[in-house]
Order: sequence, then structure tokens, then C-alpha cells
Amino acid sequence: QVQLVESGGGLAQPGGSLRLSCAASGNIIYIYDMAWYRQAPGKQRELVARSTRYGSLHYADSVKGRFIISRDNAKKTVALQMNSLKPEDTADYYCNADITTSYAGGQIGYWGKGTRVTVSS
Repeated sequence: QVQLVESGGGLAQPGGSLRLSCAASGNIIYIYDMAWYRQAPGKQRELVARSTRYGSLHYADSVKGRFIISRDNAKKTVALQMNSLKPEDTADYYCNADITTSYAGGQIGYWGKGTRVTVSS
């Protein structure tokens, strides 16, 4: 019923930039937090950046000052602008959103299928 679809991954050189986008669709009543996570090969999935409904932002220490998360509540989208990319940013990036689909129900966390980012020269 709810889909999160990421786009924008690919190959970038160290020091370069990429922009990831995620669009939510389906039977959505309300979207709370929207976030980006990443999972590098052999490592656990980790939070990269989070945006609450009302604009509070949180970033992992490893990306502070380089990545910017932004969202458009009307369009149900969240983006991640990634600048000054480093080889250690190489990972699969996943969109996550806490969504309510029923006026009687609570919020559920949904995940996109991920988009791969590779940073290499």
C-alpha cells in the first residue's frame, strides 16, 4: 500500500557530489520522520540523516557539514544532498519514513529498496 522509491545513486569521484531523492506514495494519511540510512558491505545499517515533520534535523557525525537532508511534505519527498564525498561513503542508501495509513492506526516504519552509491576514483 505504501511505497518508498529512491533515485539518484551512482558513481562519484572523491570530493564530488550526488543527490538522492525518495518519493512516498500510496494510502498515506500522515508522514512523521523521514530519514536516510546506509549500509556498507559487511557493516550494519546506520542512520545518516533524519528530518522530523516540523523541521528538526539530525545528522550522523560522519556526514555533518557535508550532507544536507531536505523534505517536501506536500510532495511527500525527501532528498539527501551529498557533497565532498569520500570513499567511505560508499554504501547502499535507504529511504525510511514513519507513516500512518489509517486514522485508527499508529505509525509504521517503511523502507525503500535502496540505491547504491559508490565513491571511487
